[in-house]
Amino acid sequence: MNTLITLAIVVGVFIIILLIVIGLYNSLVRKKIDTENAWAQIDVQLKRRYDLIPNLVETVKGYASHERETLEGVIQARNQAVQITSDAAHAGQKAEAENMLTQALGRLFALSEAYPDLKANENFAALQEELTSTENRLGFARQHYNDTVARYQEALQTFPSNIIAAVFNFEKREYFELEPSSEAREAPKVSFS
Repeated sequence: MNTLITLAIVVGVFIIILLIVIGLYNSLVRKKIDTENAWAQIDVQLKRRYDLIPNLVETVKGYASHERETLEGVIQARNQAVQITSDAAHAGQKAEAENMLTQALGRLFALSEAYPDLKANENFAALQEELTSTENRLGFARQHYNDTVARYQEALQTFPSNIIAAVFNFEKREYFELEPSSEAREAPKVSFS
């Protein structure tokens, strides 16, 4: 009779531990999926940005064709950003390429000050507004992604989920951060004056 009670206690404890492990594992999986989903939202905005840039460059070419170096810099920065694998595991590399692209776009928008006809062009203004809107959406998506990464990282590092994370090889995620320079942190400016 005692062995039956002992066996029942051991089985009960085993079942409780198993349920805890399953719960922790599922929680880590949900957090990992959340980070991947948040990254997908960043990716959507980045692709939208990439699609707008060639139209913007073509519009500027018509007014400032001798500003070839600036235009080529924007296209080169865009192409480099597009080539980097777009997944959460490469967020750091992607952020670096996006910083370069943002700086190149800033130089492109500075051209509009030197060319009043370009500044007055409706197509240029519409593209500039669309790009600014995309930059804002990208900022919100980046913030959401970094928040989900923080929750995931916290789960990977706290006990007892850190044990489950190590056993099942859950990998850390990088934050998608801009460099500290104020130029990279500013969205391109839209000026209608």
